[in-house]
Amino acid sequence: MDLCAESCLVMNDGNKIPVLGFGTYAPEKFSKILAEEATKVAIEVGYRHIDCAYVYGNEADVGRAMREKMADGTVRREDLFYTGKLWGTFQTPDLVRPALERSLQKLQLEYMDLFIIHTPLEMKAMERCKDAGLVKSIGVSNFNRRQIELILSKPGLKYKPVCNQVECHIYLNQRKLLDFCRSQGIVLVGYSVLGSSRDENWIDQSSPVVLEDPVLVTIAKRHNKTPAQVAIRFFLQLGVVVLAKSFNPKRIKENFQVFDFHLPPEDMKALEARNRNYRYVPAKQWKDHPKFPFADEY
Repeated sequence: MDLCAESCLVMNDGNKIPVLGFGTYAPEKFSKILAEEATKVAIEVGYRHIDCAYVYGNEADVGRAMREKMADGTVRREDLFYTGKLWGTFQTPDLVRPALERSLQKLQLEYMDLFIIHTPLEMKAMERCKDAGLVKSIGVSNFNRRQIELILSKPGLKYKPVCNQVECHIYLNQRKLLDFCRSQGIVLVGYSVLGSSRDENWIDQSSPVVLEDPVLVTIAKRHNKTPAQVAIRFFLQLGVVVLAKSFNPKRIKENFQVFDFHLPPEDMKALEARNRNYRYVPAKQWKDHPKFPFADEY
């Protein structure tokens, strides 16, 4: 596809998802108000896809930013694509709708464009939320191939997941999972495309820094772009929906300026070769859980 600032992918339910989204997560040490200011900047720059979650603790702040930009005429509600996510604590069928409604109340929105679950649960509860008009599309996050196949084979499945949101960067390019999801009509959405937030509480501080990768840096210099812009462009050209995150206004703007250049095949091949199946978020605390997703190859 020809990529431009308005580019979207059509999901399996017919709804469209913008290919570049703005991520709003921040470590606890950052003030929640930063999410409000950054989201307003992102919308002014051109982002129309906003990704948030209950567990981020900033839904009210992000909601205020969206409403302010709607009130001042920058965007209409239908111009924005909002993604929310359900934390595992609420993932029993009787808690799904109350959790979604609680998030909508904080956001002061009537519906979400996309609602994502992190672990397998009774899909009927998600389907009822869609039927009730509380959410337009339903997806999953951190699911491996086997878990997706289990959902797709469920008797009476009414709506298949539209997407699978997973960690995705040049050190974990998820190519096998991308190819599988594409074969099933499921969009792959990548988080941590620029690397992790490097939160000292849960990230190995000796881990490699994506944006300092020598191959990435060399390619960026050749195109007169930042390493972040090239990292984003790489995954956009692979067909991944990218979530870019920053609270710095300059970088928020730079990260959206990825539609005016193209990476040739040799650059794509060089960046794909950087894959080492390395996770910044291995979730080892849950490795003994029977539904732990990262034990499989993909």
